[in-house]
Amino acid sequence: MKKFHISIAVKNLQQSIEEYSTKLNCDPCVVIAEKYALWRTDTLNFSISQKPEIAGTVKHIGFENSDAQNFTETHDCNGLMWEEFTVEMQRQEIEEVYGKIK
Repeated sequence: MKKFHISIAVKNLQQSIEEYSTKLNCDPCVVIAEKYALWRTDTLNFSISQKPEIAGTVKHIGFENSDAQNFTETHDCNGLMWEEFTVEMQRQEIEEVYGKIK
C-alpha cells in the first residue's frame, strides 16, 4: 500500500504541531522536541521539521510504500526531491537525522 508523503519546514514546531493536529484530526505518532514531528493517517504520511530559515517550504515529497525494497531519493524535472520508503526505513532515517525516537 502507498501513502502520499509530504515534508515541510516550519517556524515553530510546537505551534505547528497544535495546528496540524487539528487539521489532520489526530496527534503526531513521532515527536522529537524542537526538531521534528510525523503524522500517519489512513492516506497521508506528513512530517514537519523546525527550520525557521526556510519555513513554509516543501522539503520533499514521495511515498510511504510497504513494498519498497530500498529507501530511494530521486529528483523530478523541477528539482523537487521524491522519496520512497517503508515505515521502518523512515524510522531509521528519522533517527539518523534527528536522534532517537522515544
